[in-house]
Formats: sequence, structure tokens, C-alpha cells
Amino acid sequence: MDSQIVNVVIVVAYLAAMLLFGWWGKSRTKNTSDYLVAGRRLGPFLYTGTMAAVVLGGASTVGGVGLGYKWGISGMWLVVAIGTGVLLLSLLFAPTLQKLKIYTVSQMLTLRYGVHATKVSGIVMLAYTLMLCATSTGAYATIMVVLFGWERWLSIAVGGAIVLIYSTVGGMWSITLADMAQFIIKTIGVFLLMLPFTLSAAGGLDGIRERVDAEFFSLTGIGVQTIITYFVVYTLGLLIGQDIWQRVFTARTPKVARWGGAAAGVYCILYGAAGALIGMAASVALPAIEIEDDVYADVAMNLLPIGIGGIVLAAAVAAMMSTASGCLIAAATVARADVVPFVASWFGKHVHYDHENAEHGVAGNRWWVFGLGAVSILLAIVVQDVVAALTIAYDILVGGLLVAILGGLIWRRGTGLGAAWSMAAGTVVTLTTMIVLEINAAEQYGGVYANEPIYYGLIASAVVYVVVSLLSKPTDAAVRLAWDRRVAGQATEEVPIEGPDEVATR
Repeated sequence: MDSQIVNVVIVVAYLAAMLLFGWWGKSRTKNTSDYLVAGRRLGPFLYTGTMAAVVLGGASTVGGVGLGYKWGISGMWLVVAIGTGVLLLSLLFAPTLQKLKIYTVSQMLTLRYGVHATKVSGIVMLAYTLMLCATSTGAYATIMVVLFGWERWLSIAVGGAIVLIYSTVGGMWSITLADMAQFIIKTIGVFLLMLPFTLSAAGGLDGIRERVDAEFFSLTGIGVQTIITYFVVYTLGLLIGQDIWQRVFTARTPKVARWGGAAAGVYCILYGAAGALIGMAASVALPAIEIEDDVYADVAMNLLPIGIGGIVLAAAVAAMMSTASGCLIAAATVARADVVPFVASWFGKHVHYDHENAEHGVAGNRWWVFGLGAVSILLAIVVQDVVAALTIAYDILVGGLLVAILGGLIWRRGTGLGAAWSMAAGTVVTLTTMIVLEINAAEQYGGVYANEPIYYGLIASAVVYVVVSLLSKPTDAAVRLAWDRRVAGQATEEVPIEGPDEVATR
């Protein structure tokens, strides 16, 4: 009982600190740029920590340990795929993205192609970020259920309200400070506490080898197909996700975006290896755990000394909250910058925001964060299979949008018409394949959870993008010149959050 009380006190103190970060962030938020991208002023230390925090959520922390418990060292591949995605984005594309001075993925497409139709990507991005936020919200509630003994809905409501408050009040500055604290807590909890204590309880690596099959130390024990799936879904998804791009936009310089992000990618890979080792050791020290996702909490409460278990549980909550808050502000940014103007244009209306009035811009963004945060909490409570919805959004994100986005960054001959048709073809093929497989699914991983929809969607999207681009007129010279100036870092003004026609002409 004493141990349980200490753990509760530590987690409650951590949650209270998150609320304080909200008020600190409010003092630094003066305009839209401060609220959405921390004024584009993060240096190497803050940038590396917050980038690692936003990508390492519940799946990487609790899920990674569970995979190590079941599959051994090969359980690290999920997190390694995430780290690889961060590495590739940082080394290949982050410096260019930082120079663009934009807020969303759709703004990049509009600037690059000069085509209004590419704004439809914002709808997919909104669905993806909102479902990822809801999934993370439901995930950290599982820790609170174990710790406080609450009902699931109450745990989601309380935890979600804390994230909602600090994200709404201070925006990206609050999220940055919270994520930095979460990064430090996760580092201490996983590397300095869980890993050594759990290995010691299992008798070290030699003790593990004596009591498990040799397959536990095989890098491909989880299955080659599963490893490929992790890289296709997570690595490619990280290259184009709004939640990750928005962190890139916070970097102070292209150099920070590249090397700070690369450091975060390496950290993620090490984090994945540590999680797998913890899971392996737990399989020896606590062999009777039936549910993989319970391994992390059981280790914290049964193998670690009083107080240390509380820090480790706080680390799990931190991991999930950092992902939830990052996705929440990403969803709000996409909704206001891309989706509302695009939908309004269907009815012949033009949406314009008062960018000269700093208070108006920040207040408007706060309302969007608050509203979508409330929606994500309700989704986490009401929708039982949020993971299925997230999987669909992830498949469309990669199968439908990846080619048009990366094509615009690396192929000069790519055109707006090619991008628009590519997104349409990839999305239709991805969804159609998913529906067909779902109708005919007779096995566990058929339908929504199959890999084929992404593969077929990517192939269709790539073929259509290349063919239509080659058959259509090259991108307008004025649009191309404006894009080249931004890529060269010659454009000092930011692309504001406004209607798509204004963005396209800048």
C-alpha cells in the first residue's frame, strides 16, 4: 500500500507540472507563429528532445516493452522503424521544410504545385492527426486505470483534460516545455531505471539466455513480413505526417532541423533496443503476464523499488501525453489553415483571418485546439475501435499522399495535375483494396489490418503521378520561381493561415 501511495503521489505531481507548463507557455506566446510553431526558435537541445518525445508514444514505450516480452530482441523493430523515419526525414528533407516558413503539409503542396486541388490532402491529414490523438488519449488512460482504480472513461476524461488545458493555454511553447520534461522523464525511466533493474532481476543477459529459447535473440524472430510492415507503415508515415512536420517547423535553422532531428532518430533506435531488452528480462523475472500491454506497468509496480516505480509509470504517461498534445495542435493547425478554407471554397466563399491582430490569431487557434481536443476525448471514450480508424487514416496517408508530397520535394517535373490525380488514384485504390479484403477476410490480419492496401495504393499513386506529370504542362514558371526562392531560404515572410488562393500566389 505504501508503495502504491508513493507511485500515485509521483504521477500526480507530474500531472500538476504539466498544467504549470501551460501557464509558462502562455507568457511566451505573442502571435500565431509562437502558438503553432514556438516562434520557429528552438535550438538543438530543445528540438532534439521534443522531436524524440512526439514520436515515442505509447506504442513505442508500453508496446515496445510488450513486444520484447513476447518476441525477444526482434521486438525492437517497431521503434527502430520509427527512428529510421525520423532519421530519413531529418537528413533528406527537414532543412528544406524549415526554409519554407509554412505551417502545414498542404501549404507545401500548394506552394510547390500552385494547384488548389491539393488542399484536399488537409482532410486526410486532419483525420489522421485526430485519430492518432484519440488513440494516445485512450492509451495513457490504461496507466491511470491501474494506478488510481478509476473507470476507463474517467481516466480518459481526466488525462485528456490535462493535455487539453496545457495545449490550449500555451500552444507549442507549452507543449515544447512539457515534451522536454517528458523526454527527460522517459530517458531516466527507461534507460537508467527500468533497464538495469529489470536485467538485474533476470540475472543479466546470461540469465536470460539460460531460460529462453535461442530464437529470443534472433533479430528476425518477430517475422520478416512484420518487420517490413513496420517500415512501410511507420517509416513512410513519419516522412509526411503533419504532427512531425510541425515539429520541424519549430527549428531555429536548417542545421538544427537536420542534425537535431538525426540525433532524435538515433535516440529512438536506442530506445527501441532498450524496450526490447526490458521486455526480454521481464519474460524471465515475471513469466506469468498474459497481456503484453500490461508488462510495462507490472515491471514498474513489482520489480522496481518504492518511488522508482512511480517515476517509470510517469514516464509511460509522459510518452503518451507528448504524442497526444503534438497531434492535437497539428489537427487544429490543419483544420484552420487547410480544411476550413478548402471546404468554404466549395460554396464560393473565401476565408480570411486577421493576421495583423496578434490576439485575434492566438485566440482563434486556442478555440480550435480546445474544440478538437474535446472531440478527441469523446472519440477515445465512445469509439471502441479507434485503432481501426487510425489504421485507415494511416493507409490513406501513405498510400494516397506520400508520392505527391515526396515527388514535389525531389522531382522538378512533377506537376499539380499529376499530384492531384496521384492522390485520388492512391486513395481510391487503397480504400477499394481494403474494402475487398475486408469482405473476403477470413484471417486475423485481413481487411483493414492488411498490408496490401498500402502497397497497391503506393504503386497506383506513383504510376499516375509520373504519367500524368509527363503528359501535362510543366508547373507555371512563376510558381516554380517562388518555390525555388523559398527552398533557397530567400523568402523571409511566413505563409499565413488563410485562404488557398492567397497562399498559392505568394
